[in-house]
Amino acid sequence: MSKAICVVNQKGGVGKTTTAVNLSASLAVTNRRTLLIDLDSQGNATGGLGVDKESVNSKNICSVILGDEKLANTVIDIYPDLLNGYMQLCPANQELTGAEMHLVETESREYRLKKVINEIRDQYDYIFIDSPPSLNLLTINALAAADRVIVPVQCEYYALEGIGQLQRTVSLAKQRLNSSLEVEGYLLTMFDSRNNICKSVAEEVRSHFGEKTFDTVISRNVKLAEAPSHGKPLLLYEVKSSGAQNYMKLANEIIEREEVN
Repeated sequence: MSKAICVVNQKGGVGKTTTAVNLSASLAVTNRRTLLIDLDSQGNATGGLGVDKESVNSKNICSVILGDEKLANTVIDIYPDLLNGYMQLCPANQELTGAEMHLVETESREYRLKKVINEIRDQYDYIFIDSPPSLNLLTINALAAADRVIVPVQCEYYALEGIGQLQRTVSLAKQRLNSSLEVEGYLLTMFDSRNNICKSVAEEVRSHFGEKTFDTVISRNVKLAEAPSHGKPLLLYEVKSSGAQNYMKLANEIIEREEVN
């Protein structure tokens, strides 16, 4: 049985898309069949994996959600020669901007994504959803479709700002839309061991969320910022970098948790 994981944080710039892309690729390297669904109209996950956003008109997550195309017909193999065909992407572009307006008038609008994911779940071990950096109807669709939530938390002064609201949203989604929804973990990102504020925030997050905080920490690493401009996940751009190693460690931590449970 596959696991659908939504990577979510309504605060931008915290490493949400970076996590969705690099964790998906890292799990693919371990021979886990992985699908990444780009649910952000900016299409950063799509572009960051070397896919031309303008070339996927009518073959993207927008057309899937609106019922114009099957999800299976939109997926793209990501570096199949290097990832052995274990990673696929359902792309997004600016067409997704108008999808929410159409969804408002659609029956069971909160469950459109869940419905199409259920049609292909048995083809994958992991399905990741890169949600928008806002709490909108697309994010609600992601929460309704997911089994678990990963919350990237940037190691900065305002790290916990908005997390309380996100927790309430996840709790409300669990109560009203998806009773099986749980938090997989809070992920500390952009960590700098030389920075006292980073250390303080990390301690506060671990104190507040306890074992729900991943042991793995994503260090601040310039290669993580460079890799998307080359259209590659970091492990295919600079495998020896600390960022690539961090995400491989996170992938292994998730696998180990799965085996324990």
